[in-house]
Amino acid sequence: MTLDANVLNRLLIFQRLELTEHFIYSRIAKSIKDDQNRQILEKIAADELHHARMWQEYTGQEVKPNRLAIWFYTLVSRLFGFTFAVKLMELGEEKAQGNYSELQNVIPEIERWIQDEDAHEQALLGMLDEERLRYAGSVVLGLNDALVELTGALAGLTLALQNTRLIALSGLITGIAASLSMAASEYLSTRSEDTQKQPVRAAVYTGIAYILTVALLILPYLLFSNYYLDLAISLTTAVLIIAVFNYYISVAREEPFRKRFVEMAGLSLSVAAFSFGIGYLIRLWLGVDI
Repeated sequence: MTLDANVLNRLLIFQRLELTEHFIYSRIAKSIKDDQNRQILEKIAADELHHARMWQEYTGQEVKPNRLAIWFYTLVSRLFGFTFAVKLMELGEEKAQGNYSELQNVIPEIERWIQDEDAHEQALLGMLDEERLRYAGSVVLGLNDALVELTGALAGLTLALQNTRLIALSGLITGIAASLSMAASEYLSTRSEDTQKQPVRAAVYTGIAYILTVALLILPYLLFSNYYLDLAISLTTAVLIIAVFNYYISVAREEPFRKRFVEMAGLSLSVAAFSFGIGYLIRLWLGVDI
């Protein structure tokens, strides 16, 4: 088949994409201990290699994989879990499928390939049995509670105390005590439920998520002397934490990002604004002047 230059270049791009994804799936599969998940990834890797070789039959050329993409997704898999890495890559495959469909008149087999890509997606949906995703609810509990309680507490303390060291001290004591309380509550809650989660691990995930959030929100008060600036940085940090975590969940679990983000951010900022006003009123009522 004689292909014009434009079609040939597009096929070479698709060929390199499939070959790159073959190496990505293969590398991720090697790092997975669960036999079922590893076999699914190995099967997908083999399919991607088969697709790349079929593209090569049309292009008549060999291509090299994108080493940077292989390194990036392998690193993402190690840092954030294989489910997130694979789902993130699948978002790119969905765009590629749209481009494939435009070439159906040139390459008849492309419809079958698109069906294969859909089958990959369905196979991946059954792989969401990672520990970190299984305990995502515990992390959400720790994050959400820390963000709502501590942003509110810091906003109130900022106006009531107007001293960065005192605010940081009060925030740390409040945060550490609350993190232990939330971890204990999650332990008891998980223990009483009939779930696959282990109570101790659920408590640890909740506690760690809480205490890390506390540390990030209080850090500005330890670095800068302007308490209004510190509050602004803390609130900005809270919004960024909400955005990053909700993006992770939206990709790994295929849940809507905007709705969850707006809900969590709106709740945290609303509580902070309300607490800021309460702190001002209490300061006036008690006549505290620090």
